[in-house]
Amino acid sequence: MSTPTIATAKEIFDLLHDDLLAIEREFESAAVSSVRAITDIAEYLREGGGKRIRPSLLLLSARSQGYTGRGATRLGAVVEMVHTATLVHDDIIDAADTRRGRPSPNTTWGNPKCVLAGDWLYMQAFRVALEERNFRVLDLLISLTQQMVEGEMIQLETLGRQVTFKEYHDLIYRKTACLFEVSMRLGAVLSGASPDQEESMGDYGRNLGLAFQIVDDVLDLTATEEVLGKPVASDLREGKATIAVIHALENGTAAEREAILTVLQDESFARVSHDQILAALHNNGSVDYATGMAYEYAENARQALAFLPESDYKRALLWVPDFVVARDK
Repeated sequence: MSTPTIATAKEIFDLLHDDLLAIEREFESAAVSSVRAITDIAEYLREGGGKRIRPSLLLLSARSQGYTGRGATRLGAVVEMVHTATLVHDDIIDAADTRRGRPSPNTTWGNPKCVLAGDWLYMQAFRVALEERNFRVLDLLISLTQQMVEGEMIQLETLGRQVTFKEYHDLIYRKTACLFEVSMRLGAVLSGASPDQEESMGDYGRNLGLAFQIVDDVLDLTATEEVLGKPVASDLREGKATIAVIHALENGTAAEREAILTVLQDESFARVSHDQILAALHNNGSVDYATGMAYEYAENARQALAFLPESDYKRALLWVPDFVVARDK
């Protein structure tokens, strides 16, 4: 593509600064309940921050196609509320103690209250989305929620065993890439894009989301706890086989395969060390394989933008895949 990419995250932040502040205000206002515990949990989660990549994608999708209305702020808050609700439920399902370097909400308020707060956030997101009075918006959000719930169920059914590459990709689409895709599609819907244009923006989001989750899974295996802000190798300790692990299982020696399956089935490193697993991954080029796949998805995302006119928003979208695959946490 001829469009040069924006070079730094700061340039994107400057480009979206006012819009992201407006989304934060919308989220803060919408996350207030008449029940104090729900408000406290929602505010704790909102203050935890995060990359806000999903609302940023929605903004870039809408702005790159000429949309300037307030709906992008409203729906940006909606996708962040949906994402936040999934994090609450994930932490409960995974029995997580930390989230983004802080105690996870369930360690403070307990599982019952956090389940209900997550449910409330889902419903509040739909209530805010209703203000758009757009059936396509609701259709996308309903399908998204169903896909994510199905993804959680599929993951529970695959814990502690080897999974196929197809199962893995289906899982990470439902758990992660689907929300990236819908964020991009919502921006296209706001701008009045054609079905083909919405499909292309969805392709970008889906491929970007797949790359994002693959990198997340690799970092879980290879990064340090200080960088990640949570315990490393959490996936293996929870019995989850991610892409590098699947590759090593299919290509490793019998001893390496047995070691990996032992950790998956035990859901602990009691009998096999983390270093032994890392050695198996590196011996088989499994980390490089996973990283290479993430780069392929990132490039596919960029190719989906060919129809867009030149703009700073397009340049930002072209840069985001580089950020996703190069990040260290």
